[in-house]
Amino acid sequence: MIDCFIPFAGREQAQATIDGLRACPLVGDIYLLAPAEVTDNVDGCRRLTIGGLTSSATMRLVADAARAERVLLYSKHDTLKMAPFAIERFNSLAADSGAVMLYADHYNVTEAGAVKAPVIDYQQGSLRDDFDFGSVLFFDTAALKAAAAELSGDYKHAGLYDLRLALSRRGEIVHINEFLYSDVEQDTRKSGEKIFDYVDPRNRDRQIEMEAVCTEHLKRVGGYLSPVKADGTPNFRHIEFDHDKFAVEATVMIPVRNRIRTIRDAIGSVLKQQTNFKFNLMVVDNFSTDGTREAIDEFDDPRLIHIIADFYDMGIGGYWNLAAHHEQAGKFIVQLDSDDMYAGEDTLQTMVDAFYEQNVAMVVGTYQMTDINLNPIPPGIIDHREWTPENGRNNALRINGLGAPRAFYTPVLRDVKIPNTSYGEDYALGLNISRHYQIGRVYKPVYLCRRWDDNSDAALDVDKMNRNNLYKDRIRTWELQARIALNRR
Repeated sequence: MIDCFIPFAGREQAQATIDGLRACPLVGDIYLLAPAEVTDNVDGCRRLTIGGLTSSATMRLVADAARAERVLLYSKHDTLKMAPFAIERFNSLAADSGAVMLYADHYNVTEAGAVKAPVIDYQQGSLRDDFDFGSVLFFDTAALKAAAAELSGDYKHAGLYDLRLALSRRGEIVHINEFLYSDVEQDTRKSGEKIFDYVDPRNRDRQIEMEAVCTEHLKRVGGYLSPVKADGTPNFRHIEFDHDKFAVEATVMIPVRNRIRTIRDAIGSVLKQQTNFKFNLMVVDNFSTDGTREAIDEFDDPRLIHIIADFYDMGIGGYWNLAAHHEQAGKFIVQLDSDDMYAGEDTLQTMVDAFYEQNVAMVVGTYQMTDINLNPIPPGIIDHREWTPENGRNNALRINGLGAPRAFYTPVLRDVKIPNTSYGEDYALGLNISRHYQIGRVYKPVYLCRRWDDNSDAALDVDKMNRNNLYKDRIRTWELQARIALNRR
């Protein structure tokens, strides 16, 4: 009833996985997905010669070869160990749910032992190309073949992503909240070391493919927003920048809690900005107890506004709302995290100029990755070139963030409101703004993003990462639903 497809680099690598699969009476043919240079084989298995494991050609090859009612695809060059009767469990739930694809919680085996690796539920907005399904994917063969026939292109990297989105248009992708297998964890880096992989300049070719696939999917589900109207005019709201009177042209906003090691650097990098307009700095301090509050008060500068916001029920987004609605807020509000610094004395001028030059409601800059001592670290300069005037607001539904620093036209910020959370609030805001307004870009490095052990995302456990990712997928779901409704209207 089940055909199995596994990556194959040689008998030694695959034999234990093959033996485990053969122990299940439901397993029919086992296919070895092998590159041309691998000449080894295993008796009783069928061999399929492939290029890349996630290419469009490989997905079509798997779909064409499958003859059983269902398909198990393993996506790692390691040893897969299924729990007793786990394949039977996959199979029965496939029958009961009618799902086009299933995936499950599992264990990751490292040198330290086996640790639980739960994954999250799939939803309409689970459009990230790096969504973690684990390494075992279980398909309804009829749906797999139909989805493979709908693949939108011939991609080297994005074939599996394309297949998954095609499947999601045909039926339900089901998460089994049970630990059904174990495999070897290949990427043992901390969360803070993985977080910028999706914008690593070395992965640009892959990113371009993923963007094309996601854009085609949005068109098919009715969520694509064109950059131009039917008459050829821009499909963005024009801004006059004369909505209200403001105390100053720009406000820099720093939300902070217990950042005694970095807050002085952040504040200092703002107060030395050279501009042809007036600006101020709002530091919104939430329950700091480590000396941060006193360090802020060391600065004797009338431009510095220290806001004490000791609210238990307020996240970073809530503090942004406080600053945006403050009577001394500027026409534009520019972000600076309490860990980070502006790269030069012209950062604020550069960000504000971009609003007028590009007629946008939000501006996203470019940042340099550094350590706590400002030494450059990989992946270096992050310019988020996946955001373009032509397709940025569509591609934003695929990526996991919009870049830094972020700056906003205050009247729009006041109108939209920011989710009262401390994770993903800026991303939700950017998606909402991009639905109607253009987002501007600054491509020179104007911001220093400092990575150190005390970053809030430096070493998250799997449960916290899952909560964060589930919320961001929820944000994408809400935004996608809003865009589909907008297009229908």
